[in-house]
Amino acid sequence: MKSVAMSGSLRTNVGKKDANGLRRTGQVPCILYGGSGQVSFHMEERSFKTIVFTPDVHIVELDLDGKKYNAILKELQQHPVTDKILHADFLELTAGKAVTVELPVKFEGTAPGVRNGGKLIRKMRKIAVRGPIEKMPDALILDISKMEIGDAVKVGDVKIDGLSTLSAPNTTIVTIRVTRNAVEDPAAAAAAPAAAGAAAPAAAAAAKKPAADAKKK
Repeated sequence: MKSVAMSGSLRTNVGKKDANGLRRTGQVPCILYGGSGQVSFHMEERSFKTIVFTPDVHIVELDLDGKKYNAILKELQQHPVTDKILHADFLELTAGKAVTVELPVKFEGTAPGVRNGGKLIRKMRKIAVRGPIEKMPDALILDISKMEIGDAVKVGDVKIDGLSTLSAPNTTIVTIRVTRNAVEDPAAAAAAPAAAGAAAPAAAAAAKKPAADAKKK
C-alpha cells in the first residue's frame, strides 16, 4: 500500500475553544487512537490534500513533534457547506493486527459485452475488507475481460489472500446491462447479413414468377 508522510504538533489543550482557535488559523484538530493511548494533535488543513481528494488509500507516516507513527485515516468531519475539514481521526497501525480498510475498485481489461453494445454498470466504488495492513493492496483489481452481457461480479466472487470482505456476498460490484443496441449473440449477428443476402435472390425470383405466369395466360 502507498504511504505518505505528514507532520503535526501535539495539542496542549483539547477543549472546544482551543479546537475552534486552531481552525481559524488553518489547523485541523486530530486524534490518533488504537495504540497504547490516545494522542491529540493538529495539522495544517492543506496537508490533507494528498490523502483526502483521491480514491486511493494511504498509510500515513505521522511525525508528531519528532515521534513517528504509522496510521490510516479513519474518519473525517467536514463542514456541510464549505467542505472545510473540521476534525480527523487516525488509527495507529500495528504489524499483524487486523484493520478495516475501504479499498477502491478498479477494472482491468475490456469486456466483450461492452464491445457488443452492453453498458458497464459500476455498483460499488469501494469495498470494505479486513485483515493485516501488510496484506492490503493499493486497490481491488477486477478483471472484466471475459464479462458478457448479463454477467455480474459479486462480493462473494472476490478472493484476496489474507483478507476477508465485509459486505454481503450477494452484493453486486459490477454488471453489464443489455441496451437497445446490444448484440447478445455476436455469431448470430454476424450470420444475419449473410442470410439476408442469400434470401434476396430467392425473393426476387419468386416475385418474377407470377408476372411470367400472367403473360402466358
